[in-house]
Amino acid sequence: MGVHAAKRLPGFSYVGACEYSVTCCTFKRQRLFIKTAIVDAVCTQLLKIAVRQRFEIPAYCFMPDHVHVLATATADDSDLRQFVARWKQQTGYSHRQRENTTLWQGGFYEHVLRAEEDRAAVIRYLLENPLRAGLVQNLCEYPYWGSGLCSREELIETLYDAPVRVRS
Repeated sequence: MGVHAAKRLPGFSYVGACEYSVTCCTFKRQRLFIKTAIVDAVCTQLLKIAVRQRFEIPAYCFMPDHVHVLATATADDSDLRQFVARWKQQTGYSHRQRENTTLWQGGFYEHVLRAEEDRAAVIRYLLENPLRAGLVQNLCEYPYWGSGLCSREELIETLYDAPVRVRS
């Protein structure tokens, strides 16, 4: 286990239909996710690799030096560790080719969602990170969040039971 690797739950396989809140940090907590080109490249790969690894991404939020992802395993052989490793490996390699710098800190942090947890509350907490960090006053002003399942508008309407205009 590397210096930055988080401990996993003993006896839990991380394989099979389950839902996880995952956090991955940039190398040395550099503020790399303030550049649209970097966020777009990493997000595009997140969504592509999720499909290949049989995960859905109901919500994600890129903060300047880390990213939060809600990942839902959709098959009995969906493997969270393999999914995150492939995503970080591919995006890390591409980033090094473009920028000649390291993208990711080693390891990742996860929370296994329990059946009794309020999924909408978890998503709201994830998406409201830019508000709590004082980056914006309104969620719609922050460009680096979304969903692999629906539009930003649909996500807000579902979470807050109110139509919200999202500026493009």
